[in-house]
Amino acid sequence: MFTPADRELERGWPGRVDGDRVVQLAAQTLQAFFSGGGGAREHAVYPLAEVVLRAPVLHPPSVRLFADDGDFAFANPAAIHGPGGAVRLPGGVDEIVPVVRRTAIVGLDGGVGAYTLLVEWVAPQLEGAKRNDFALSLGPLALTPDEVAEVPLEPLLERAARHTRLLPGDLVAEPGGALSPLGAGQALEVERGGFGLLRVPVVR
Repeated sequence: MFTPADRELERGWPGRVDGDRVVQLAAQTLQAFFSGGGGAREHAVYPLAEVVLRAPVLHPPSVRLFADDGDFAFANPAAIHGPGGAVRLPGGVDEIVPVVRRTAIVGLDGGVGAYTLLVEWVAPQLEGAKRNDFALSLGPLALTPDEVAEVPLEPLLERAARHTRLLPGDLVAEPGGALSPLGAGQALEVERGGFGLLRVPVVR
C-alpha cells in the first residue's frame, strides 16, 4: 500500500514495486486484491522516491501471534501502525520491547497471499493482556510467496484455520525474537529478507 507524497490519504492504494517505481493497481485494498484472485488492472506509475509506503493491511479482520509452543494469541487489529508511524509509550511506561515476526497475510481461500514484517510492541511494566495491546507495526513491503524463500508459515495457517475459517487480510505471525527495549526519542530500524526497512519512532 502506498500514498503519493503530495496527497493526504488515510488508507492509500495497492501498488506493485517495480524497480524504482510503483505501479498503482485497480483495487481498493490489499484484501480486495486478494479476494479478486490476485489480479488487477494497472493504473498510474509513480517514482518510488516520491511515495509514502503504508501498512500493507490497515484493518485486518484478525491478528494471530504464534508462540514457540505452537499455540497463538489474538492481538488488537485496531493497533496497526504503518512504516514510519510513531508508537506512543503507554502511560506510566518508560520503555517498550519490539518483537519482530515474519507474518503471512491471508489471501484467497485461506492460503498465503503475501508475507510481510510485523513488530509486536510489549510493555513489560504493564500487567496482563495490556502488555501488548497498544501497538503493532506492519510493513513496509508485502512479498508474494514466490518472492520469499524459507518462510514456511503454511502449518501456522492450517492450525489457525482449524474449526474456523480465515479471511483475506487476516494476519498470522510466526514466533518472534525480542530486541532491546526502546524509550521516548529512540527509533526501531529493522530490515530483513527483502521486506524493506521498517522504521518506527517511539514517542511519549
